[in-house]
Amino acid sequence: MSNTEVVHLHDDTSSVVITLAGASLPVVAHWGRTLGDVDQTALLGLVGAVSWTNPNNAPDAPVPLALLPDAGAGYVGRPGLRGHRGGEHFAPALAVTSNSCEDGSIFRYVASDEAAGLTVTGTVELLPSGMLRLRHVVRNDGETPYSLEGLETALPVPSHATELLDFTGRWARERAPQRQALQYGSWVRESRRGRTGHDATIGLLAGTPGFSFRDGEVWALHVAWSGNHVTYAENLVDGLPVLGGGELLLPGEIRLAPGEEYESPWLYAAYSSTGIDGISAAFHQQLRERSLRPRPVVLNTWEAVYFDHDLARLTSLADTAAAMGVERFVLDDGWFRHRRDDSAGLGDWYVDETVWPDGLTPLIKHVRALGMEFGLWFEPEMVNTDSDLYRAHPDWVLGPRPGVLPPPSRNQQVLNIAHPEAYAHILDRVSSVLSDNDIAFVKWDHNRDLIGSRVHDQTAAFYRLLDELRLRHPHVEIESCSSGGGRIDLGVLSRTDRVWTSDCNDALERQLIQRWTGVFLPPELMGAHVGPTKSHTTGRVHDLSFRVATALFGHFGIEWDINSATDEERAGLQAAIEYYKDVRSLVHTGVTVHSDHPDPAAWVHGIVAPDRSEALFGYVQLATSVQNKPRRVRLPGLDPARTYRLSFDAPAGRPRLIQRLPADWNSVELPGSVLSEVGVQLPVLEPEQALLLRLT
Repeated sequence: MSNTEVVHLHDDTSSVVITLAGASLPVVAHWGRTLGDVDQTALLGLVGAVSWTNPNNAPDAPVPLALLPDAGAGYVGRPGLRGHRGGEHFAPALAVTSNSCEDGSIFRYVASDEAAGLTVTGTVELLPSGMLRLRHVVRNDGETPYSLEGLETALPVPSHATELLDFTGRWARERAPQRQALQYGSWVRESRRGRTGHDATIGLLAGTPGFSFRDGEVWALHVAWSGNHVTYAENLVDGLPVLGGGELLLPGEIRLAPGEEYESPWLYAAYSSTGIDGISAAFHQQLRERSLRPRPVVLNTWEAVYFDHDLARLTSLADTAAAMGVERFVLDDGWFRHRRDDSAGLGDWYVDETVWPDGLTPLIKHVRALGMEFGLWFEPEMVNTDSDLYRAHPDWVLGPRPGVLPPPSRNQQVLNIAHPEAYAHILDRVSSVLSDNDIAFVKWDHNRDLIGSRVHDQTAAFYRLLDELRLRHPHVEIESCSSGGGRIDLGVLSRTDRVWTSDCNDALERQLIQRWTGVFLPPELMGAHVGPTKSHTTGRVHDLSFRVATALFGHFGIEWDINSATDEERAGLQAAIEYYKDVRSLVHTGVTVHSDHPDPAAWVHGIVAPDRSEALFGYVQLATSVQNKPRRVRLPGLDPARTYRLSFDAPAGRPRLIQRLPADWNSVELPGSVLSEVGVQLPVLEPEQALLLRLT
């Protein structure tokens, strides 16, 4: 092993050991539990101990999994680099020419194949959050174009990671979990919708048998890209299971001219020895690197007025909102030219003079005078065929070829913002509206899939557009909305300040949506609004207390015509807003925890302060239970040596109960060890009710 180099990136939680043998591509010998400060002799011993045996009927030399799975070296799984030059060089023989390790946290290497005319640069970075991020760049050094079909990074997981967890969904029901055994073969999750996708998996998790929120070892991947992407698990008979992913490239989409490069999206990876909550801790810390000011209480007007924009009605709504303590008033769809319904106007980003003869200024001045910020809805990447923009520039529509439109969806087409003139027009119009008005927040929507179109260039142009707008208007916060939760990933979140988690404000559906989105996103990035009593998307009717207890564990807001609410409802909502302001520092800086509660009809989740001095938990009765008496509720993450005062908070009213005796709502004092290990007995709640438990 004299020609073997070993690089060890590690912190208190995890380690990744990377080996280089001669000119072969780098191989990960270990990714998982931290090894601590081990010396080179021990690392070389580790590499020797896990080196591949060579069974019968196999290549003469073992073929390990490289960071960029190497078909040219004989790897028979999913190749990391896929492409060709005129039908040749589809399996290049890449050889490492240099490598380096910076500050013990960043490993880089360069590999090339002169005959194929390709150079690849790889980066593995251990971030302060404990996460890894990895990417590759390929450059065409040849004299003819190179057709790139894929550039995907992979990591091995140990053979005792035998279960997979990923997610699917649809509009208004995003991030539904699905779990299965990690069997032989490939489990490939592709999103070809031109955006992250409602049905796309936000991440792929592999773990030890029965891994849960608090127990088991877990390995997780996430592709930080807002267009087509792929995440996969592969278990070959030849070696260890593999997790990998990258951008999903359509045929002919990336054709590198001589000297051109393609850079893959970042692939984020996290390891936890303490269950799914450990994965969340790493992702949340990473996303909190860019600090945000306290998240203001939002009122969004969509479910209050829809397209019925009337100055008197909106100023009255603003008066009521301000009196309740709302801090940001957002005017949704319907303010621009020709936009009286969803069939016309997209692309015509001028204030509609027929509805707003004096512009938005009267409303904005009224909102600002009440002490609230003003926000505005845009959907800049879309166009209606019934619009001035389309009539002037039908060639700006994104389609399979010039003059051919994809099937319409939601009465709209996609504007090709990779077209230089279309990009410049949209940048100018959005920027002008932001410059001409006192706007602090943009709700950026994207309401249809991209079908039969080139997606890579569109996604890259979208990123450039956001970057330029943020440069021009640094004070404006931006929300990523894509018919709700259709564009949620770390690529868009590096450029935005929150996501609209789902178009569904049904509190029962939101419990599931926020639970699983929250594995990757901290609460302050998830828009969570109190909707009307009867849900706009499902027709369910919920008590205000349940709707509030659900929305409190996110970026709290309102999506409701509160002028139509009763006095009692408005009083409850005002109390909820005051309560949110009291706990938001805790909720938006604390550690997310979940209890592995034994009753599937009830969920227990919470936020514990970083110093464990306080916490807020939600006990959610999803459905009726087969248990006549609820199981004891254990509250994880507390300091076992501290004593906590536990109170049962009800800012918007007590939950309804099913029991003979009245509940005892008095506070109690108990050690953290008792609360975490023994638990507390709670009353019998009716289904679709929730209880807030505050610990100080």
